[in-house]
Amino acid sequence: MNYSEHWEHHHREEHGDSALSVAEGVAAQPTVNPNFHRKRRPALSADQYVEGILAGDITVLSQAITLVESSRPEHYEQAQEIIERCLPRSGESVRVGITGVPGAGKSTFIEAVGDMVTSHGHRLAVLAIDPSSERSGGSILGDKTRMERISSNPDVFIRPSPSAGSLGGVARKTRETVILCEAAGFDTIFIETVGVGQSETAVHSMVDIFMLLQISGAGDELQGIKRGIMEMADLVVITKADGENIRKAELAKAQLANALHLFPEPESGRRPQVFTCSAVDGSGLETVWKEVEDFIGFTRRNGFFTSNRRRQNKYWMYESINEALRNSFYRDPSIERALPDFERRVLADRLSSFVAARKLLDLYFGDMHRK
Repeated sequence: MNYSEHWEHHHREEHGDSALSVAEGVAAQPTVNPNFHRKRRPALSADQYVEGILAGDITVLSQAITLVESSRPEHYEQAQEIIERCLPRSGESVRVGITGVPGAGKSTFIEAVGDMVTSHGHRLAVLAIDPSSERSGGSILGDKTRMERISSNPDVFIRPSPSAGSLGGVARKTRETVILCEAAGFDTIFIETVGVGQSETAVHSMVDIFMLLQISGAGDELQGIKRGIMEMADLVVITKADGENIRKAELAKAQLANALHLFPEPESGRRPQVFTCSAVDGSGLETVWKEVEDFIGFTRRNGFFTSNRRRQNKYWMYESINEALRNSFYRDPSIERALPDFERRVLADRLSSFVAARKLLDLYFGDMHRK
């Protein structure tokens, strides 16, 4: 008799059929239905992907974006072919970058503005750059559940950011996703930065107008805002300007407007304006969107819109080269074998980091020549 049987026998003798007796439990049930078999979705050809995207088929668009986000070499080849073929039908949208301090209410703002923008006859795609999601679980999936009203709108497409990879990789994939969304007929693209740090720079390098969301609060309104982000902003929006916050929002608006005047005139030729709005009661949203349209109109007329997009295209060409070279280097079998030893020698101060890097690069390029 094992321990559990011995305990059960002793327990029954002591308590009989009293309320203290323990009924025998049921056997553990399988967590998944054993009769359930997942049907594998048949793979589409490049022609089918392109045809579906150009027809505005959201399911095909989503599958194509998943292909773009895949790290498998065979997917990469097909994804690049799809992007190449969609490129002539892209570029006609307005790309809006949205960033903000934590708690600024980006999701609520995007939902309120998104509703208004689609009511004007536009089709909206909301994308995100979230390099932190691999570490922290991120927040964009939460955003999708918080944006319940807008996500059921047939003229809105919300796409969470890739959940793994470096900022450069996530940003490049978002940039390629923009092309597919434009080819599918979305004429307004919101690119939201969820992570903090360099992700603002990545978003700035793929949008036509960059919006900084702020909240009013006690003390210095500029506290916690990096100067670099302020200099990137084409307009600043103070959210949650309702109820008791209205007076504080107006004060913050005046302080931020003064601060922006101290910066040199931006390349666009249009000084950033500061606005207040409330996503709850809808006040100020039309004014904010009118400034977006005015800014785009102004930069189209003075040539900045076109020159900015061309400069971004050149930037992403170099970024793609850098990422491809980095991936090729670290995936090289010789480098994979040698790297741990070089790392140990650098950590033990037996080899300088510069000499180690040079030797590894020589090894890599020697391998390339031999191939």
